[in-house]
Amino acid sequence: MQTVSKINGERLYTRIMELGEIGKNEQNGVERRALSKEDKEAHILVSKWMEEAGLTVSHDNFGNLIGRIEGTKPQLPVVMIGSHIDSVRNGGRFDGIIGVLAGIEIAHAISLLNLAHEHPIEVVAFCEEEGSRFNDGLFGSRGMVGKITKADFNKVDENHVTRYEALKSFGYGINPDCFEESIRTNGEIKLYLEMHIEQGPYLDTTNQSVGIVQGIAGPAWYTIKLEGVAGHAGTVPMSLRNDPLVGAAELIVEVDKVCSGESAKQTVGTVGIIQAYPGGSNIIPNVVEFSLDLRDINLSRRNRVFNQIETKLKQICKERGLAYTINCNMEIDPVECSKEVVDRLSVVSETKGITAPIMVSGAGHDAMLLAEITDIGMIFVRCRDGISHNPKEWAEIADIINGTEILYETVLNYI
Repeated sequence: MQTVSKINGERLYTRIMELGEIGKNEQNGVERRALSKEDKEAHILVSKWMEEAGLTVSHDNFGNLIGRIEGTKPQLPVVMIGSHIDSVRNGGRFDGIIGVLAGIEIAHAISLLNLAHEHPIEVVAFCEEEGSRFNDGLFGSRGMVGKITKADFNKVDENHVTRYEALKSFGYGINPDCFEESIRTNGEIKLYLEMHIEQGPYLDTTNQSVGIVQGIAGPAWYTIKLEGVAGHAGTVPMSLRNDPLVGAAELIVEVDKVCSGESAKQTVGTVGIIQAYPGGSNIIPNVVEFSLDLRDINLSRRNRVFNQIETKLKQICKERGLAYTINCNMEIDPVECSKEVVDRLSVVSETKGITAPIMVSGAGHDAMLLAEITDIGMIFVRCRDGISHNPKEWAEIADIINGTEILYETVLNYI
């Protein structure tokens, strides 16, 4: 199916800016953590835009916001477009939302043109992609493909609110007790497409508007706890201390060393949260907890790096008289995008006169979970200086429109 695109760039840009005002903080960043009052406000606004585009709006029991247009053969599998509208703490206004709003704009264009299509179309804003509230990420997409257990609903935030409680209080008839009713299976979704800012510097450095993703690195999130002996900062000699914070510091340096080594190559490791207890300036802590984020497009290499880090951890604990535990919050395998979809995106880009390089995503996305049950395709949009998860995050509307146009023409080939 081919036609002239009717993407309204001005409407798309206006909506991006308007949604970016929800959760805006004093640092000019955005904070819309999953299932919060800010997230609820965003769901209300995005639902309105979905309805204006001719979509029927609902929520599943994982908190995913879904807009749907029926096809002439509604029994056929769905062509799905999606991303997320939740944010990290003090994040930017483009991460995730351009994929959802582009999907709505594509649906709007199809409705306005009254294009007949056999397959239903769904636009999805997945719940808690970022993991900034319950610290495990990609919750809505994991749920949709059957990768959630009852234990995931018992995760608590810093205020000791469980995810179960947050979902129940969010409204929209969401019922986590019936989560199995919201699981999609093989054959229900024909194709999943996602557009996202690159979150890295490649497109900006090479002065290219959009890129096509061929594979997504798999993220693994851990919480590491070191336990030692608390004491008075002034009375315990250095040689007699069992200080878990010093042990944590030593391990964090090792994470950087291992991931920067030649054998790791494309593995990246990040410690983004660290907490010491009881937390006094004149107290040697007895417990330290910190996060570890490992990512790689190669699963065996990521596992090898983790094993190296754990070996060093055992050595540190033995030398310093510490105990440790490692809790795995999330492990997701790397995935490949559908070659057929990558080729289709490339052809569409070429016909529009856009050079779109084939790329690998270092960041995790909802698409990698949907790959469990359907073919996936992803488009990256250039972001200024590669900055993301930051109030300085910025993408030009011309680049977003280019990505949306490519996505639109690709959708027409599948519906």
